[in-house]
Amino acid sequence: MMLEQKIQKAISEAFAKLYNHEIGPDQVSLQPTRKEFEGSYTFVTFPFLKVTKGKPEDAGAQIGGWLKENTDFIKGYNVVKGFLNLEVADLTWAQTLSDISANADYGKLPVNGEKVMVEFSSPNTNKPLHLGHLRNNFLGDSASRILAANGYEVRKVNLVNDRGVHICKSMLAYQKLGNGETPESAGMKGDHLIGKYYVKFDQIYKEEINTLIHQGMDPEEAKKEAPSIKEAQEMLQKWERGDKETVALWEKMNGWVYEGFDQTYDTMGIQFDTMYKESNTYLLGKELVEEGLQKGVFFKKDNGSVWVDLTDEGMDEKLVLRGDGTAVYMTQDMGTCDMKHRDFPFDKTVFVVGNEQDYHFKVLFAIMKKLGRSYADGLYHLSYGMVDLPSGKMKSREGTVVDADDLLHEMFDTAEKHTRELGKIEGMEEQEAKNLYRMLGLGALKYFLLKVDPKKRMLFNPQESIEFQGHTGPFIQYTHARISAILRRAKSLEVKTGFAPEKVGSLGKREIELIYKITEYTNALEEAAREYSPAVMAQYVYDLAKEYNGFYQEVPIFNEENKDALAFRIALSAVTAKLIKESMSLLGIEVPDRM
Repeated sequence: MMLEQKIQKAISEAFAKLYNHEIGPDQVSLQPTRKEFEGSYTFVTFPFLKVTKGKPEDAGAQIGGWLKENTDFIKGYNVVKGFLNLEVADLTWAQTLSDISANADYGKLPVNGEKVMVEFSSPNTNKPLHLGHLRNNFLGDSASRILAANGYEVRKVNLVNDRGVHICKSMLAYQKLGNGETPESAGMKGDHLIGKYYVKFDQIYKEEINTLIHQGMDPEEAKKEAPSIKEAQEMLQKWERGDKETVALWEKMNGWVYEGFDQTYDTMGIQFDTMYKESNTYLLGKELVEEGLQKGVFFKKDNGSVWVDLTDEGMDEKLVLRGDGTAVYMTQDMGTCDMKHRDFPFDKTVFVVGNEQDYHFKVLFAIMKKLGRSYADGLYHLSYGMVDLPSGKMKSREGTVVDADDLLHEMFDTAEKHTRELGKIEGMEEQEAKNLYRMLGLGALKYFLLKVDPKKRMLFNPQESIEFQGHTGPFIQYTHARISAILRRAKSLEVKTGFAPEKVGSLGKREIELIYKITEYTNALEEAAREYSPAVMAQYVYDLAKEYNGFYQEVPIFNEENKDALAFRIALSAVTAKLIKESMSLLGIEVPDRM
């Protein structure tokens, strides 16, 4: 039983003995004691005043006194108004660390038998990945790791938008201007080459619009009547009819894009279990429209279009099928939900999509509920805000997008420059140093994008993210390397492994605070899964690294003559390193053993 659970059980017993009242240990909520007071755990008495029948401070004193008298793990207490602050005995802290140190599975949660699908990335095959995609990919990958660590069976899926008029824009520009150019002949990644033609299309399209406006046409009309957009729409119709030449061009260009995407995913350290393509799913959902009409969930308007009325749910009427029988995005998403559930009968599905789609998902989830889908309650939209750079907002069509590949390589270069300046690669082989730059650069980027609550819009500052001090990935990575060096030294000095808790002696505040933080690991892991928020784990591992650095600066590890106290400090260091590695791995970040 963990220390926190022992205290909860003891408080539950105190209520039975002092007030003749039963409260379950799970009803006892403990919080960390504020730094300005003595103690580690705080119990708030206010919610129980009907039971304790007196002033909150009296209840605190009664419960604190009972715990000190009747347990061997509470050595003292103080009461501030209705807040009971509990001080844990040093021996109990040492025993807690000993138990954690001996438990190879500490922090691993049992398999819970539930399945979760996490859908993320979902790029378009007409341009490379950009900074916004990085936040999406890192969130989806990290959420998947956190859910798996919480005992779920997780399937990571990527639904690629590989069809539609936007894809035809790149195809049309390539057909007219490509002259047989290939990624090899251009010396470019495939996704970058196709992105180049998407930008070319947009330039031509804008010129055509301007010409039509000068000829007196209304701007909105000009956007519809420009020759290029009409040709792109024609091309889409040809593709839908299965025109051989169009389909062959589409396959060739998409093939180049996938090769480019694979390289970027590889650099990011991201894999998927299943790739779905919109070209295989865009016709799905029409049978659900029929089902919805039969069930009275949908209704038909005079023009033959089919709608759902969600006014009771605080939304409006939503189109699910056009009058000419063609599908809209909602039709497709409904069908895709069913298809994915057939493939992998999930209990939950997490959609990692930007917050501009908040309303779309509210509608989709309400529709699936109305259609009586058993899995509808498990649908969740992990909505996230846009990423800005200090120089302003990202754009895609004008060719000023913040490209993911460029940013990744810029991070590796910055990491190299910074690491060399600080002299952190002395005595390293060239390949080892190169691996370190990639680890630090990618770690800096992932950590900076994941430490912010997903719902918040954020400003990414590349320079700040790579610093070795402050709330950054490299600070945590450097802490791990520092601890690894301490563990190597301990090994060379043949410091004994394992210690007798009763022989460790009295503990300092720094040691107690560090063990307390170690015991919080499982709580952080469970909260991160509950909230679908990697930011919770990012904050936890930063606090852990910070606590360790405070301990390291104030407690001279190797000057200790008591062999059990020395072994205790080495064990404390080893457990911290293990949890830093584990926590960072949940964010998709590797940590170095030396720097």
